[in-house]
Amino acid sequence: MDIKALGTAIQQIASEKGIPPERVVDAIETAIAAAYKKEYRKRSEMIRAKLDTKTGALKFWQVKAVVDPSEVRIVSEEESAEEAAAPPERGRHAEVTETEEELLPRYNPDRHIFLKDAKKIQEDVTVGEELEFPLEIQESFGRIAAQTAKQVVLQSLREAERASVREEFADKEGTIVSGVVQRFERGNVYIDLGRAVGIMFHTESIPGEHYRIGERLRFYVLAVQDDARRPGIVLSRSHPEFVKKLFALEVPEISEGVVEIRAIAREAGSRTKVAVASKEEGVDPVGSAVGQRGTRVMAVTNELGNEKIDIIEWSDDPATFIGNALSPAKVKLAEVLDRREARVLVPEDQLSLAIGKGGQNVRLAAKLTGWKIDVRSQSRPEEVQEGGISEESAAEKPPGDEIAAADLESKAREE
Repeated sequence: MDIKALGTAIQQIASEKGIPPERVVDAIETAIAAAYKKEYRKRSEMIRAKLDTKTGALKFWQVKAVVDPSEVRIVSEEESAEEAAAPPERGRHAEVTETEEELLPRYNPDRHIFLKDAKKIQEDVTVGEELEFPLEIQESFGRIAAQTAKQVVLQSLREAERASVREEFADKEGTIVSGVVQRFERGNVYIDLGRAVGIMFHTESIPGEHYRIGERLRFYVLAVQDDARRPGIVLSRSHPEFVKKLFALEVPEISEGVVEIRAIAREAGSRTKVAVASKEEGVDPVGSAVGQRGTRVMAVTNELGNEKIDIIEWSDDPATFIGNALSPAKVKLAEVLDRREARVLVPEDQLSLAIGKGGQNVRLAAKLTGWKIDVRSQSRPEEVQEGGISEESAAEKPPGDEIAAADLESKAREE
């Protein structure tokens, strides 16, 4: 074995995959053990291999777990032969029978050794430990064994790489990352994040926004999943929290905690309302978020494809907060009623502005405040306005980074 070439290959693979060299060596040892078992040992045995990367020497062991007779199910040779000859049972009855039998693990002399026998080999051994029995060294393997080894290496490296990526992105869940649009499949967008590829489901993209391959954009990391059957890194640009994180990047007062975003209501691609509050006297929360000549809010708007953003001041007084939420309309009176309902009166010339196109402004105000809002004209307070009533059960506040697993799983099934 060319040790120098092997060492170079290990370092190169480790660098490309972003995993420790020791993990690559583990993958090679696992593969060699699989090939050894395939060529020279029984299928039921547990084989372990050790590669000395300095000398290239190989060693092999059979591994047996130390068990107590009372903790395993011992099956006679006759029973084993009957089980092998019997046709597999199907249906619910078969499942119940199998569950009952598997309450205790089945004793296998190729994998287990009784405690009393183990103590003859090693006096201080205890139940649950493993004993290694040296095997004859072999360096020649057939074609099938070599193919098995190759598959094991590739699978082990894929798992190691996936684990490394999960570890790297685990602390990035709920943050913003930058990535390049890689490809499109069935309405979903795949994003190159460097060492990993994220997916943005079509429901998480901004409506009306068009993406080009090679385009670099920012994304909100919705979830990092530890499941090979589902997409690993789920991204979003339509999530309300994405707006909050963008403001934290653009507004130092928000990132430092001086100004806080208390609630967000968003209709992605169209309009967003953001309620801000100051934690220090003398700091204008709205002015801080807007920036000089609107530069800060404009930077966020540009990232969102010119989505309109209303910055309003949070208030603990419901009437004041509801009045602010209907910005840019000027409210004359906000009357708080029972059951979290409010009636708002505005001048006649402000009525269409308060309601908004298709009732959007009052709808977002209701989302932001969590109140049912009824907008009426100051000159005609008894007349209900078309589209002037909107109700939301609760404000669309920044979530606690909890994503429903069922929802993500359904999206994965679509994928």
